[in-house]
Amino acid sequence: MRLDPVGRLLKLPPALTARVRVTRTIPVRMRDGAILRADHYAPALDADLPTVLVRTPYGRGAPASVLCRAVAQRGFNVLMQSCRGTGDSGGTFEPLLQEREDGLDTLDWLRCQPWYDGRLLTYGPSYVGFVQWALAAEAGDELKAMATIVTASDFGPPTYAGGAFSLDSVLTWSALLEAQRGPRLNNAVELLRGQPRLQRGLARVPMAEADRVTVGNEIEFFQRWLAEADPTSPYWTQRGHTHRLPKVTAPVLMIGGWYDIFLPWQLADYMALRAAGQQPYLTIGPWNHGSAGLFQQSAAEAVAWFRAHTGGPETIRDHPVRVHVGGANGWLELPDWPPTKSHPQQWYLHPSNHLTQSEPSANEPLPLDSFVYNPKDPTPAVGGPRLVGKIAGRRDNRPLESRPDVLTFTSAPLTEPLDVVGPVHADIYVRATTPSRNGTPSPYFDVFVRLCEVDEQGRSWNVCDGLARADENHDPSIPVRVELWPTAHRFPPGHRIRVQISGGAHPRFSRNPGTGAPFGHELELRPVRQEILAPSSITLPVAP
Repeated sequence: MRLDPVGRLLKLPPALTARVRVTRTIPVRMRDGAILRADHYAPALDADLPTVLVRTPYGRGAPASVLCRAVAQRGFNVLMQSCRGTGDSGGTFEPLLQEREDGLDTLDWLRCQPWYDGRLLTYGPSYVGFVQWALAAEAGDELKAMATIVTASDFGPPTYAGGAFSLDSVLTWSALLEAQRGPRLNNAVELLRGQPRLQRGLARVPMAEADRVTVGNEIEFFQRWLAEADPTSPYWTQRGHTHRLPKVTAPVLMIGGWYDIFLPWQLADYMALRAAGQQPYLTIGPWNHGSAGLFQQSAAEAVAWFRAHTGGPETIRDHPVRVHVGGANGWLELPDWPPTKSHPQQWYLHPSNHLTQSEPSANEPLPLDSFVYNPKDPTPAVGGPRLVGKIAGRRDNRPLESRPDVLTFTSAPLTEPLDVVGPVHADIYVRATTPSRNGTPSPYFDVFVRLCEVDEQGRSWNVCDGLARADENHDPSIPVRVELWPTAHRFPPGHRIRVQISGGAHPRFSRNPGTGAPFGHELELRPVRQEILAPSSITLPVAP
């Protein structure tokens, strides 16, 4: 056997063969006549082999091709297909719309291939995971296992996270797709320069002009997503597959990251499968959407998962849920998610920027502190769940917290470890007014809440966060509920808990113009003063 550097790097089981025959640009006809192109990786093994299907809009070159070859060496046929209208596949790419039909048509084509033995497996991250959900409910008993990675069954809710527009994710992804169709040299220069056109697009007001600034032309789906701001509208329900989850019977492996853009919705898919009586397996690591560690871990787990469900020697781990615990730098195995043994612990915001478990004694909401959110200079996003890995994840938040539009409330040093494992939410009482209109009440504002760990050197590290856009009928006597990303994190003795509050995290979330204008129509940017009131609090799921 030849050297196997890819297998060692990805910690895959030993290869069964080094020889893989690759047949490229195979035509696969869809029901409407469109021809989608695919590459088949066939290992040199004299046996019936299951097939791993990978459908992708990102082309069929490296690193995906390298992974496909390595998986084939482990005893699988691998078919990698370019989605409609991407790469050299025919038709027009309209994100999300035709993945169900195209996936089922590809399965029909597979059934006619002499090397297909009736055992189907699906694999892939992000959009390549979404297309798995499009196919899964109607694939029948042929679908033996799925490996869905940093993805969700419906992209509508993540697009409008917290009621804002997920500008960074949507525009950056749009630019990526456009770059695949453009000249390679121009795209390479843009990347080396730090994507200045994308940065200008993210800063553009109104948002409806962001695509033209970024790529030089209007992107149809970007404009449509600005207009279709209700994720429950027919536009999104036609393109989502959450309603199909109860019909999915194949074993599902789900791999996510604590700093991934899809995590809350991936966990919602997990819980929907559990509610339908299924037992998906879940791994959540210390990763963001583009982490190298995520690529390695997902490949290793997926191959083992596939082999275990197609007669291989691997066994399924005892506990369905395995999560990485930040701070402890270890892994925790659980029977389910969310953890049943975690109990809610409420921490209250107090005057002078204190954070304690003592509930304020006053019966009426009392002022704690205030700031002015100025959409012309929006509070920036620092780390956290971002699409591009190099700007995502844990960051020292001290530069951010030095801004006048960011408030912090900090506990005393902990005397014993505090393990926070599960969903996190905050209830923030806000009195919002418009300074330019003589302090008249304003219902148009966002509340961004971030949970941080302050170490003994005073560095403030983000653990999890979330944003909520206030309702138009906002009442200061009713708290704004902010659902933060879930987490598993240990706060060690001597460290402090910090709650950070601001009016946004741009461009991860679109700026709130302060006027109620629809997305893409931010013709006026109006500052809003937010006064934070007691008894605002954050609720942490504390594990035994």
